[in-house]
Amino acid sequence: MQFFIDECISPQVAARLNETGRHAAVHPRDIGRRGDPDHVVLRNAIAEDRIIVTENARDFRGLVGREDLPPRLLILPCVSRERCLQLLEAAIAFLETVAAAAGEPPADHMINRVIEVDPAGQCRIYRLPDIS
Repeated sequence: MQFFIDECISPQVAARLNETGRHAAVHPRDIGRRGDPDHVVLRNAIAEDRIIVTENARDFRGLVGREDLPPRLLILPCVSRERCLQLLEAAIAFLETVAAAAGEPPADHMINRVIEVDPAGQCRIYRLPDIS
């Protein structure tokens, strides 16, 4: 899967995902996009077929609910870099399981969906715009 790691998350998270060889992750620091407004981040991620990974739940929830585009959003809690990586890996495993049960590739299953992960690692997936 392809991920855009929002600048509120350490660029080392993107690097560690890339090291696995299973995913392609970019961080704005590494591609000259630091400081891009959230709506630009969203449009670029959609154009590049990437799942946005962020801790900025409030802004992105509102933004994806208003867009007429097929966003993919994975929201993590604000935690340490190491815990962030653990939670992201748990969310990816959760997505792979849910997508397999639906008979879809994980990235396709994320279209118009949000996964939220709490600090304990519990994952919740829902369709947009059904944000409660």
